[in-house]
Amino acid sequence: MVRISEFQIKDVVNISDGKKLGNIADIEINLDTGKIEAIVIGTGGKLLGFFGKEEDVVVPWNNIVKIGTDVILVRFKDQKYSQQQLQEPK
Repeated sequence: MVRISEFQIKDVVNISDGKKLGNIADIEINLDTGKIEAIVIGTGGKLLGFFGKEEDVVVPWNNIVKIGTDVILVRFKDQKYSQQQLQEPK
């Protein structure tokens, strides 16, 4: 088992180019199934969320390749995922 606090301190790295995407700021959980749907990576650049509105990067759970002791490897294409893309149509 992994606690959320342990999950948040790991660096998230894109395996396609080796770039560090950031750290996990939040997770999306499907309340019906209890499963994690996506991780939300804070992009930084905002001062306490007040100045500027940068979109967070949302990586679907199935794009996580490996969770290691210090790093989370993800398969992330140049396309940015938004939280709305992950929600199913009603």
